[in-house]
Amino acid sequence: MEKGKIALAVSTPEARFSAVVYREPFASSFAKVSALGLGGIEVHLRDPNLVRAEELIHLAREHELTICALGTGQAYGTDGLSFTDPDSSVRRAAVERIKSHIILAAELRCCVILGLIRGRLGSEAPAWAREWMMNGFRACLEEAERHGVDLAIEPLNRYETDLINTVEEALLVLEELGSARAGLLLDTFHMNIEEPSLPAAIRRAGKRIKHVHVADSNRWAPGFGHLDFGEVYRELMAVGYGGFLSAAVLPYPDPDAAGQMVVRTLTFVITQEKEHINSR
Repeated sequence: MEKGKIALAVSTPEARFSAVVYREPFASSFAKVSALGLGGIEVHLRDPNLVRAEELIHLAREHELTICALGTGQAYGTDGLSFTDPDSSVRRAAVERIKSHIILAAELRCCVILGLIRGRLGSEAPAWAREWMMNGFRACLEEAERHGVDLAIEPLNRYETDLINTVEEALLVLEELGSARAGLLLDTFHMNIEEPSLPAAIRRAGKRIKHVHVADSNRWAPGFGHLDFGEVYRELMAVGYGGFLSAAVLPYPDPDAAGQMVVRTLTFVITQEKEHINSR
């Protein structure tokens, strides 16, 4: 992995989701990510049907960026869609929304993130919620397999959901799903809350890792908190991860400063590790 494998998460101006560096028109955010010297961009969309794949492909080529993932959380946060809603029509709409992400991802050749779209156990029908979640995953997997798209299930911290908080819980879900198209998205911010040991969790996830989010302990850019990203990077390399380190972080103290800190910290980490390997 090298500097070209660092990415930033972006979204559109109306996005409510806060853990993205730039919330601007795509032409602007793609240009800014490229100007930072990075190789990847992660795009968070509320509704893929409102986006033209050709526009994103053109911008990616123009700015020499790889679109590494599509974020889906706004379908839950803005539109209230989830796989575990007591209303079956809402559950169906959630699945259809993710299917539209999958169709777009097939054109962009990237993975689709499954985070908050799974919903919560809730109080109205907790006995059924996990089954509904699994049904949603299975329906989306059928579409993903048809289109050759990977799905990255993200363990989230307990304050955001009570379904799938740890790597171990996510691995149980993957075992039930039984598809190579389903894997894990590891997010260092959530892991810092839920995992006793980040290195151990990375080793446990191993080859099932499809994508990685890097954010510091306070969800600011790496370097603004107390996490040891050198340790995280070494463990990812040890398990053979070759994908992007994608910064899904709060845009503080401002978006440009956040982007610059991502570059500074992760470039330093990668350079130090390469020097360590070469000195052996």
